[in-house]
Amino acid sequence: MIEALQGFPSPILAFACKGHVTRNDYETTLIPAVESAMQQPGTVRLYYQINPDFSGIEFGAAWDDFRVGMHHLARWERMAAVTDVDWIRHTIRAFGFLMPGELKIFASPSKPRPASGSPRASQHNHDKR
Repeated sequence: MIEALQGFPSPILAFACKGHVTRNDYETTLIPAVESAMQQPGTVRLYYQINPDFSGIEFGAAWDDFRVGMHHLARWERMAAVTDVDWIRHTIRAFGFLMPGELKIFASPSKPRPASGSPRASQHNHDKR
């Protein structure tokens, strides 16, 4: 399931995915929001939260994700992936170079921060965690 998150300023698109993500989730939630944002001038930022109960994605949904991202390749300014799911973090690090714009991976806010108080973030393949 993909849920659009509210309360983020424009031009940030924010989504949370949980459970099993289907092609229908993309077609009814994510794609319409992206297409609407792309009607506005300028670049777009993406906040994508992957919840701990995320169990996978249908092939058709993964293809839609790739297609939409590539169709608007030059318009993505920044992307933030927020997750504590290790295999997702590793996958994003491995394929992050394919993603347009700046990409950072963040731990979920519910996790304790390091003693220094700085956020745990990684940029592409440079995870400082």
